[in-house]
Amino acid sequence: MKPTLKKIIHFPLIKIVLGIAICLGVLIGVQNLVTKPIVYYLIDNKPTGDTIINYFSVITLLLSYFYFFKLYEKRDIKELSKTNLKTELLGGFLFGFLVLSLVILTLYLLGHYTVVSISDFSYLLAPFSFLVIAALIEEVFFRLIIYRIIEKWLGTYLALIIISIIFTVPHLLNDNVTLLSVLLLLTFGFAHSIMYTYTKRLWLPFAFHLGWNFAQPFYGSNLSGTEEGHIINSNFDGPILLIGSEFGIEDSILSIILLLIVCIIFLRLSIRQKKIVKISNNAA
Repeated sequence: MKPTLKKIIHFPLIKIVLGIAICLGVLIGVQNLVTKPIVYYLIDNKPTGDTIINYFSVITLLLSYFYFFKLYEKRDIKELSKTNLKTELLGGFLFGFLVLSLVILTLYLLGHYTVVSISDFSYLLAPFSFLVIAALIEEVFFRLIIYRIIEKWLGTYLALIIISIIFTVPHLLNDNVTLLSVLLLLTFGFAHSIMYTYTKRLWLPFAFHLGWNFAQPFYGSNLSGTEEGHIINSNFDGPILLIGSEFGIEDSILSIILLLIVCIIFLRLSIRQKKIVKISNNAA
């Protein structure tokens, strides 16, 4: 391969575009041409079929990322290594769930949250599997592709600023977005990215993302502006600043403060353990 062509192909922005295009293309192609036709043909129950399709999509996305970047960058894909896999998946999920649980507990003690009833647990099937693949898609695209490549190119600090903005922009299209929602999204993008910097693996930011997202319908809140079923039917009554807007409990000032604390913790850990990446000589 000619040096000029090689430089173009391996330019960071080209890597990002190709990575997203290939992984998304494979995911959509396999879903529409393989899994959906086969599963819907064999299984009449749509929720069950959707659950199978979503979990198969998880495998498809991870494999497409693994083999594409293994061939493209000619390296070991350490960001998908099994190192601390169980700890980071379980711990990250519980951590994300716990953060919003603390918000709910605070609101309950202040008299702003009451439980009305408990629904059945059918949410744990197809809806939960959708949360899994949705969180995975965002973390693979925003963290493993965009953030990882930009961090190596421009360094951690600049990459954190860029990814926070990039993560926020598409979410502005969600329903019921407020100014607090924007602040939440910027903080959310920063938090997950610095988690990746600290571990250099997908599992912790993905699991935290999943736990955070699951906590909202679990406690009866909207999720990122949409209402798609709850496990606990509840009532939020109080100042919007505390209980969040129609966007959900995640844009409560309490949620944002706790998420900022998470950002500070992982930033300090990353600095202390010398995980911060400096700007590359080429970029400089």
